[in-house]
Amino acid sequence: MNRRNFIRNILIGGAGAAALAGGGIFYYVNRPEFGRLPSGSRLKKILASPHYFNDHFECLTPVKIMSEDVQEKENRFVATWKFLFGDKSGLVPPMPIPNAKTDLKSLGNDDCAIWMGHSTIYLQLGGRKILLDPVFSDYASPIFFVNRAFAGSNVYSANDFPPIDILAITHDHWDHLDYPSIIALKPKIKTVLCPLGVGEYFEQWDFDTEKIIEEDWDSVIDFGHGLTAHILPSQHFSGRMLTKNPTEWCAFAFVTADRKIFCSGDGGYSNHFKDIGKKFGGFDLAFMENGQYNLAWHAIHLLPNETAQASEDIHAKKVVPIHSGKFALARHKWNEPYKDLLAASERKSYELLTPRIGELINFDGKIFEHWFELEEGLT
Repeated sequence: MNRRNFIRNILIGGAGAAALAGGGIFYYVNRPEFGRLPSGSRLKKILASPHYFNDHFECLTPVKIMSEDVQEKENRFVATWKFLFGDKSGLVPPMPIPNAKTDLKSLGNDDCAIWMGHSTIYLQLGGRKILLDPVFSDYASPIFFVNRAFAGSNVYSANDFPPIDILAITHDHWDHLDYPSIIALKPKIKTVLCPLGVGEYFEQWDFDTEKIIEEDWDSVIDFGHGLTAHILPSQHFSGRMLTKNPTEWCAFAFVTADRKIFCSGDGGYSNHFKDIGKKFGGFDLAFMENGQYNLAWHAIHLLPNETAQASEDIHAKKVVPIHSGKFALARHKWNEPYKDLLAASERKSYELLTPRIGELINFDGKIFEHWFELEEGLT
């Protein structure tokens, strides 16, 4: 083979390999779990939102995902590389996370709540069954080796659930909107509740559009028989690929004649917590984000002392920390959020509850052990 043919074959082979790689990437990013951008009547509704500017949503007070002082030291690529491949000492518990799996189908219709790890919450209120941000996959990521669930933290699956009256999704990040979990739960879901734009995922995943309730911040949805749901602001961001904030993010409040429950979703500290406290006059129980924080993205995730302050701002009587105990999405030690929030909660106006994954919260004043401290081998 002469040199010209050799070079030609190398070029042809390289072009073929590039085409195969490009085709593989195109196929990968076009899988249904990646979703698609809102369009049609949904996009028209988004364009009418006072929180949508040009081509993206913004917080009530616009914030940067990464602080400027951090950006001066390292860009997002460097920060992401350190997160994925840096030292992970202490990020993962040395033994399986303890759990106390409750049989959901035997609960009857009494009011109760169960934290299921990370931000997944099961509620029974006024005879309705509500599930928030279900993630039952082994990874909070589209890539199988990134963000693996802690051993012992993944104890529920779709088969464990009774019919679900309301599936509520706070935003479209992988650790909150999990495609495999949603598809497995699909036959049991009666209604989907989500902020603007997130309904596009469910429509793409062949959910009946009449079952999707998709509204802006400060919307009130009356489900009848005394149950209302409120879509509330949070200070966060959205997107599963490179498009900036194409969908909205939110917190939720669920209100009956007997209970008021707040679910913070993800988001940093701002005055909106005080506004929510004034609007509702307090909550019987609040599920508050506490974990996966870093000063680099301080604006869009609460630090433990801010979780404590936000809990007082909304006038919560009882607080359950969420967004921790299942995935290592930040560089702090796996149990640091719990220990720091416990210290920050001393002499506060609320009671801090620390149930194990799957442990029943039935509003009877039960005292929960600090499992993140007391379990042998987990300290």
